Formats: sequence, structure tokens, C-alpha cells
Amino acid sequence: NVAMASSAQRSALVGVCMMLCMASVEGFMGTSPLAGLGLRQHVSAACSSKAVFSGASLAQRTSRTVPSVSTLAMNGPMHAAIDKVVKDNKIVLFMKGNQDFPQCGFSNTVCQILKACNAQFEDINVLENELLRQGIKEYSQWPTIPQLYIDGEFLGGCDIVIDMYQSGELVEMVERVMAEAD
Repeated sequence: NVAMASSAQRSALVGVCMMLCMASVEGFMGTSPLAGLGLRQHVSAACSSKAVFSGASLAQRTSRTVPSVSTLAMNGPMHAAIDKVVKDNKIVLFMKGNQDFPQCGFSNTVCQILKACNAQFEDINVLENELLRQGIKEYSQWPTIPQLYIDGEFLGGCDIVIDMYQSGELVEMVERVMAEAD
């Protein structure tokens, strides 16, 4: 119980919260196309739970909460970063793993379909960061991964991509977008 914790215990808990948030951001910023978009400062501020523990009465401390992953994912920089990636790339797939090593059967299926369409696409591995994983779900208002965006438009997940491929609609869309990119 945080309310019963000593000052030293509260300080240690705040430090752990900060370290966990920063470790998450560090892993995200190192290898992703979303790197360097100001996430360190945002997450550091959002994860700082000192306001929850310092100088407040018991009633105030217990009525405040540390922001959820979902709240952190869609406040400011994460939403802007996802939006930038979606708009700056003709075809982008948010997936588990990457196109060379998918880590989910559904992600693999969408990758294989895109490759069959001769699509050149960006892959974003949502497993690298929990904020990104939740953020893309909030961004699209779609609960599952993978998520395919073509020309800034969210198309859907695996089932929708399969249907579009089988109908020929996806091939036409990919060919049009790839021709525009040239």
C-alpha cells in the first residue's frame, strides 16, 4: 500500500517507475523509425509519479493514479509519431516482428500477401515497445495486430487483407500506390 509506505520506500518506488518507463523508451528509441521524436521527455514526465506520493493527504494520494499505458500511448508524441510514420510511408505494416522474421502467424500472413503483391513496405515491430503496441490500437481504434496502412489509410488486419487480396482489390491498390511512388 503506497499510502502506508515510508518516505524512503516512496522515493524508491518513484525511482523504479522512472527506470521502467525510461527503459521502455530507450528500447523503443534505439531501433525504431519512430526514434528521436521527443518520447523520452514525454514519458519521463508522464511516468513521474512524485505528484502521487509527495505532500498529499491520504485521501488525495489514494484518489490519484499513475497514467495507464493507454493514456501514455495517445498523449502527444506517441500519437504524433505514429501519424508521421503512417503519412510518410506509402505502405506501412504495424506487426509483431518484422518482414524478415514475423513473430506471429497473422503478421506473417499479411507480409506474405504484401510480398505476393510486390509491395515495398515499411514494417514496424510493435513488440519492441508496449507504448507503441497500445498506441497503434488507440490510433486506429482497432484492437488487434497486424495493422496495414496504405497511402495514409487504415485498411485493417489479417482477415480484411486476405479478403482484399482474394478479391484483387489489394493488388490494384498496391500497384497504384507503387506507381505513384515512382
